[in-house]
Order: sequence, then C-alpha cells, then structure tokens
Amino acid sequence: MNKVTLIGAGGKMGLRLTHNLSGSDYNVSYVEISPAGIEKLREKGVKVTAPGDCVPESDMVILAVPDVALEKVSAGIIPMMKKGSMVLTLDPAAALAGKLFRRKDVSYFVTHPCHPSIFNWEPDQEAMKDHFGGLKAKQAIVCSLMQGTDDDYARGEQLARTFYAPVWRAHRITVEQMGMLEPALVETLASTCVYVIREGLEEILKKGVPPDAARDFLLGHLRIQMAVLFNELPGAVFSDAANKALQRGLKEFIKEDWKKVFEPGNIMEQIRAIT
Repeated sequence: MNKVTLIGAGGKMGLRLTHNLSGSDYNVSYVEISPAGIEKLREKGVKVTAPGDCVPESDMVILAVPDVALEKVSAGIIPMMKKGSMVLTLDPAAALAGKLFRRKDVSYFVTHPCHPSIFNWEPDQEAMKDHFGGLKAKQAIVCSLMQGTDDDYARGEQLARTFYAPVWRAHRITVEQMGMLEPALVETLASTCVYVIREGLEEILKKGVPPDAARDFLLGHLRIQMAVLFNELPGAVFSDAANKALQRGLKEFIKEDWKKVFEPGNIMEQIRAIT
C-alpha cells in the first residue's frame, strides 16, 4: 500500500511535501497543472504525471490544493480512485463545509501540521530557523479519520509523518476538533491578536522609539509572557503591576463575547468564508 499520488505538487504546500516524499520509501507520482509549479518541480528534478495515469492505481491520493479549489479538484480526482484507496487533505475546512466529493468505498483522512513550537529547541541554527517545519525542526501534527477503519488511520498517520517530517508526535482528533483549532483558535483568534500586537509596534515606532530597541523589548517580553501563561515556568506569575495592566487591557479593547468564535455556528461561518 505504498503507491501515492500528490495533487498540486508544485504549489506552496505541495513543494514542501514533495521535498520529503521524494526521498521516502513511497512510490510517488506528482501531479501539477500550473506552468509555474511544473517549472519549480522540473528544477528539483521531479517529473510531472497526468492524473489519469496515476490516480486509478494509487493507494493514497493527497490533495495539496487551496481550500477554495478542493470542491472542484476533488470532484475530478476522487471518482478516478480505486476502491479501498484513501484520499488525504491537509486542512479540515473543505471537509467540514461538505466541499469534498464523497464516496462510500474510499477512506478520508485529514491532517495538518502544528508547526515547530515557539518553545522548541534545536541543536543548530539552521533547524532553529525552520519556523514552518517540514525541513529541519521537529513538529507535532494533528490527524483525523473522517471515514474508514483503524488500519486506514494507521497508514494515513504514517504517510503524514513522512511528508511533515521531522514529526515528534501525532495527535488523533476529530475533524470537528480540528476546525476548532483552525480556523477558530489559530487564525480567527490568535492571528488577529498577534496582528494587533504588530500594529502596536508600528504605532510605537511612529512616536519615535528606536526600532531595534522597540523590537527587542517587545519580543523579549512576549517570550516571558508566553512562558508564564503556558506554564513553561511552573509557579511563575505576573507581577501585581503587570496583572493590573492586563485587566485594564481586557476591559479596554477585548469584547466580552469574544469566545463566540468557538461556537459551532460561528466556526461554520468562518469556514464558509475561506472555502
């Protein structure tokens, strides 16, 4: 069960998967229709195959395409797959939105990288600079079996560990739980908060604070704040003054009903917006 087809092999995410799959034990075919993507694969010495020549014989097919394209792409690819094969997607949005072409005789596996933790430690600078993961820095991944057996889950996780490598642990969760993590937690909430922090830095620079001083001060404090809040320093707490500033900030610019972003209906609205 090692014949794999990667759809969208020359795209942003596809190229990352191609990097790891090309040196693996899997027998991989690479599908790409974009001229720019085909050229990038050619530069890496990767030959492109037509989907009709590889999908029908594949045990597993990875759809590494943008969320907005998954409905159309899956409708063209999944009907060609053989009975008992597996389709893998790299994001839960299309699955939760009902955008994937459905068949009862194939299994569906959804997986997403956690990316290297901000508390990750790596032995060399090259690995430390692998912020995205999939090259040198270890990362965790989340996996969900949308349809299939435990054996299907095992082979899906094994393949995911290969194309997201180096992986230090995999978490098995539901597709619905993955939707709570992304987009709700890490995009709608966390990205927004971090964006506002970055905008705050820009405001400070406009007021004349030297850029290097402001950046060093902010990033250093973010590290210790995150370490305290996420219990990387057991027993450590904010000072009384810091806590007072925190409470003031919560009242000043955080809406009391912000947790609604995790309600099922709200999550589906977020997913429909990105698919």
